[in-house]
Amino acid sequence: MKTICLYFEIHQIIHLRRYRFFDIGTDHYYYDDYENEHSITDIAERSYMPALNTLLEMIKNNGNYFKVAFSLSGVGMEQLEMHAPQVLEKLQELNETGCVEFLAEPYSHGLASLVNEESFADEVKRQCTKIKEYFGQSPKVLRNSSLIYSDEIGFQVAQMGFKGMLTEGAKHVLGWKSPHYIYSSAMAPQLKLLLRDIQLSDDISLRFNNRDWSGYPLFADRYIDEIASLPEQEKVINIFMELSALGIAQPLSSNILEFFKALPVCAKEKDITFSTPSEICSTFKPVDTLSVPDTLSWVDEERDVSSWLGNPMQREAFNKLYSVADRVRIANDARINQDWDYLQASNNFRFMTTKPSRIGIDLGIYSSPFDAFTNYMNILGDFITRVNNLYPAEIGNEELESLLTTIKNQGDELAMKDKEIVRLQAKIEKIEDANKKEGVKESKAKKPSTSKKPVAKKPTTKSKKSVEEQKKDKK
Repeated sequence: MKTICLYFEIHQIIHLRRYRFFDIGTDHYYYDDYENEHSITDIAERSYMPALNTLLEMIKNNGNYFKVAFSLSGVGMEQLEMHAPQVLEKLQELNETGCVEFLAEPYSHGLASLVNEESFADEVKRQCTKIKEYFGQSPKVLRNSSLIYSDEIGFQVAQMGFKGMLTEGAKHVLGWKSPHYIYSSAMAPQLKLLLRDIQLSDDISLRFNNRDWSGYPLFADRYIDEIASLPEQEKVINIFMELSALGIAQPLSSNILEFFKALPVCAKEKDITFSTPSEICSTFKPVDTLSVPDTLSWVDEERDVSSWLGNPMQREAFNKLYSVADRVRIANDARINQDWDYLQASNNFRFMTTKPSRIGIDLGIYSSPFDAFTNYMNILGDFITRVNNLYPAEIGNEELESLLTTIKNQGDELAMKDKEIVRLQAKIEKIEDANKKEGVKESKAKKPSTSKKPVAKKPTTKSKKSVEEQKKDKK
């Protein structure tokens, strides 16, 4: 029986403001607040809310049959918290159905996995914590930024405890193999790989509303028929895309949501099910090992990382940013950490690309890739100066880490002592209260009784006379 794994990514670009050379050292705020608020509220209204409402309706109409998976970057969730909390509330409502899985991914939607293992692991851990807080799920499958993957990255992901990872079913990696199977990582056989079906995914996310496309118009029954016609032994069909494809890349006027609503109905007729990534990892065994010595992604025709690191400008910015990665991680300053997350986002390097692409890139405030590079490097210059000023640059990373570890240990020791003091004070108060109560009991016991003693009756007058008469008689 064939099964469809439907996955959506939610990430929001953090727009940088125009930052001049003369701002370096005087202004440490780098963001265009108006554009950030405008873009997230616009995409929430035009895409996220209509799409999520449709997916919720599909779950309710089809019971446990229809299932879907999401991953949210940490910086994307921060933007939703500030400007579109209704999206997170709707995701929580979807989560309550039990038909939704949330995946792990780097907090910043950055490229740390390419250069710094510690930063990558830290980002994934923080994003998992945020997913746990919102949805009560502990992700078991990881999706790296833009499906970036290599054998070395897979090995690290397996060491982090994940049982599966999503990546691209690129032809130059698969060769004659099909993306409709589960594969195992070359360096970590216990890690299962789910490969994106490029054609079936892009038919929806890129071509659905393209009137010049030979497959236009695309109907749900024909789409499911194409899946059903695959060889019988090819049972896993992974359809991965950004959630913004529903409403932004493919406008709602294209009837994209009606197309999705019809998918479960048509799939049932062909005895095709829906599964989450974790269910697939638990159900299917790998048919082979997939070796990926060179890094791949789901971006552009090359399916590699050249969209972010393909020219000297991008590599210079990338290397300069990650030159302070260890220092930022060791210092662990709240304000620095937030800027670090926002500056790592992969779109900052994507704006600098000089590659021709069939997918248009919105450059925002930038007039050219060089303009994007210049603005980013101005901001980066100020940021690195702040990092170095936080702790003197003369102190090496190892010395700094040792110093901060000592400070942390001392702080932990003081905190433990404070707790012990509070505990002892509470114990003393309890003993004092007990002593007071015991003292009250003893004082009550020693206090003379106030009850009346019986009073002897005085002899009556009659009895007195009788005694006197007796005395006289004796005389």
